[in-house]
Amino acid sequence: MKLPNFFVAFLLCFGSQFLLFGNTKAHTVSFYVHNKCSFPIWPAIAPNNGFPVLANGGFYLPSGQAHRVIAPWKWTGRLWARTGCNFATNWSPACETGDCDGRLECNGLIGTPPVTLVQISVQSDQTKPNYYDVSLVDGYNLPVSVSARPISAKCTIGGCVENLNSLCPDELKVLNDVGEVVACKSGCLRFDLDSFCCRKEYGSPNKCKPNVYSKIFKEACPSYYSYAYDSPPPLASCTAKDYVVTFCPSTWGASNSSSAISSDVAR
Repeated sequence: MKLPNFFVAFLLCFGSQFLLFGNTKAHTVSFYVHNKCSFPIWPAIAPNNGFPVLANGGFYLPSGQAHRVIAPWKWTGRLWARTGCNFATNWSPACETGDCDGRLECNGLIGTPPVTLVQISVQSDQTKPNYYDVSLVDGYNLPVSVSARPISAKCTIGGCVENLNSLCPDELKVLNDVGEVVACKSGCLRFDLDSFCCRKEYGSPNKCKPNVYSKIFKEACPSYYSYAYDSPPPLASCTAKDYVVTFCPSTWGASNSSSAISSDVAR
């Protein structure tokens, strides 16, 4: 029996959409952003140029809660946590750290440093590893860990062994209105020197070496980039489709346990 032309057209259209959706779904990864801090945070996400904005670029995350962010194939960008935010006023900045022009939804805007920065690169080929790291090149505000599921050593970036804000030299401290240290600037951000920022004649691994400030960062957070040419590069790679990004990990310097990861994903 010959099918009506309009029905054939419908099947072709539906089939192409199904294949397209299935292909897109197969090339996505999930990041479960978990807040284990004792206070609320406002995670923010900014894509690199040419890539889409995820989760409207920012959201509110109460203590103990998790939020799933889906990244499409071939996506690169950064994720960080804002702290001390108040969006009920028209003040700018609205956050003590990581502010993006006073907005809840950053919509692609880059947060104001210093912040602890998670950098992500999702591959277009799902058989190839995704890359991610945590950078303190511009400074620090909160500890963070990144783990893939299932857990493996090469797929895990641990937290910090000490609270860097409590170790921050006076000249690098960022204080809130009541005098609390809420972030720590890097030497590059604070002094803007080529030797600290790995620029010009210092723009190579041979010329740009650890400095007094990056050494403090590295001792407190050994799994993070402490300066631009940190070596060996603290870069993680994994072919997993699920990752857990935990701000204020429960144990300083230790990756999350399997039960903690499962709990995050279940939220």
